[in-house]
Amino acid sequence: MAMWDKIKDQAKTFQQSQGTRGASGSGQGSHGPAGTGRSGPSSGGSKAQVIGMFKSQLASAKAELKSGSYRDASMAMCALVAAADGQVEPAERQRVEELIVSNEVLQNFPADQLRQRFNQHVDRLLSNFEQGRSEALQVIAKAAKKPAEARAVVQTGMVVAGADGTFEQSEQYAIREACTALNISPSEFGV
Repeated sequence: MAMWDKIKDQAKTFQQSQGTRGASGSGQGSHGPAGTGRSGPSSGGSKAQVIGMFKSQLASAKAELKSGSYRDASMAMCALVAAADGQVEPAERQRVEELIVSNEVLQNFPADQLRQRFNQHVDRLLSNFEQGRSEALQVIAKAAKKPAEARAVVQTGMVVAGADGTFEQSEQYAIREACTALNISPSEFGV
């Protein structure tokens, strides 16, 4: 649970550094009701809050996120997260596809383009994980030229990783690898 609190603080700090201050100016803790969390005042709702925060950050940058490199890198990122543990069940693949096509920012692109790229990466990862991983990271690295896009790729990965309510070690590792490929400090995203 502490993981999510850490990410929440990172997301807040990130948001403030972007000049889009949320309702909570203090940045410390949460003003929501105290959940049943063991570590911190609102571990209960913090996952949803974090995901919501990344979604709103993405939505506010939607107009800038129309390039092919963002589209391709974010699909590679989603595939890396989905296959982070070395396997992707058909149900999980479908769930991530639904997240992708319903994502407000990714609606800048035709759904079939997104599905095709995502599934291509997943297939490569499942047939040869190491090779698929290095190909995905190469595609992700192409977004490094534009910092706003690079961060959006990581945020997209975080939204997908956190959508099931858990943030596995393997998913955290995939996010860290993507950050490295994009020359972004993983600590910016609390991973």
